[in-house]
Amino acid sequence: MSSQSTRPEDLLFEAARNGDVRYLNQLIDNGVEVNIQNEQGFTPLILATYSGHLEAIRVLLDANADVNGQDVHGNTALMGVSFKGYPDIARSLIESGADLNRQNVNGSTALMFAVLFGRNELARLLLDHGADASIEDSRGLTARDLAIQKSNEEALQWL
Repeated sequence: MSSQSTRPEDLLFEAARNGDVRYLNQLIDNGVEVNIQNEQGFTPLILATYSGHLEAIRVLLDANADVNGQDVHGNTALMGVSFKGYPDIARSLIESGADLNRQNVNGSTALMFAVLFGRNELARLLLDHGADASIEDSRGLTARDLAIQKSNEEALQWL
């Protein structure tokens, strides 16, 4: 590991960010708390999802990582993958009980992120699993309103 810190918590963040499944398992087996948060409020699960490491995510979820943990801005792992565009990871999070309608500090949901960034496969997946398209963000905008703003014609077909 190339981390400057040798604190087990910091090593867990680094292993999650890098998708180092072997090291994640070792740290978890040694009792490192999987739901710790760094200064931005990121959990190891949020870091692993944002970096696209499905196997690391499964390890963390199997170790009881909070699938709905939020960073300091209220963003969840599902919101992160909806922005980044990782449908397989989104499926895994949904199957693990991710709250499809959780809102961040701006009132945005995972569906809003997916629509806003043109991640239409993810938007469809979220809708198919029960995401509420009528939720409004802090500006009073729904996912449909965001699709209109971004000229996301595909999403407009099913919103």
